[in-house]
Amino acid sequence: MRAVSLFWTVLCFFLVLGIAVPVLAGEATEQIKQTTDKIISILKDPTLEKPARAEERKKLIRTIADERFDWEEAARRALARHWSQRTDEEKREFVSLFGDLLEATYINKVGSYSGEKVLYLGESTDGDYGVVSVKVVTATDVEIPVEYRVKRKGNGWFVYDITVEGVSLVNNYRTQFNDIIVKSSYQNLVKRLKAKTVRK
Repeated sequence: MRAVSLFWTVLCFFLVLGIAVPVLAGEATEQIKQTTDKIISILKDPTLEKPARAEERKKLIRTIADERFDWEEAARRALARHWSQRTDEEKREFVSLFGDLLEATYINKVGSYSGEKVLYLGESTDGDYGVVSVKVVTATDVEIPVEYRVKRKGNGWFVYDITVEGVSLVNNYRTQFNDIIVKSSYQNLVKRLKAKTVRK
């Protein structure tokens, strides 16, 4: 169940089609919807469906994801107590590796998109943090609850975690990363991340 939930976690953020619902959309909701609309336009572009343009398609999606995802906040939370022990250079490297990990694991699955829909249910904010609640509806009418956890920076709201069916993407990775560091070392974690994210 964990693998399925994790797949949906990022698939929902990157690949969903937003549709209007009878609630007053807040600023964070609108910004997330704008990002998903941009990605949908890429997925629907027939010229980008050709195998020869697969890499270009993935790069375009990653670029748009970078505009709305706070990789540093997500990476910091995923590394948890081990974050403060890192040097500035190690932190920059880890943020980059964490973003690449999500790309290698999930963005490469863009072909799996089959018109899933999302109902934007509303949002709640507390200072510079907030939660955007949505419901994903699959082609077989299965409803999946999703929450985007966001942080405000300047005039923008940026996603740092996504929870699907109660499973947090960041918490899941935090458990895995902590287990590796405790049983071996931070250096071994970095080595394994690099092996997973190396571009062929």
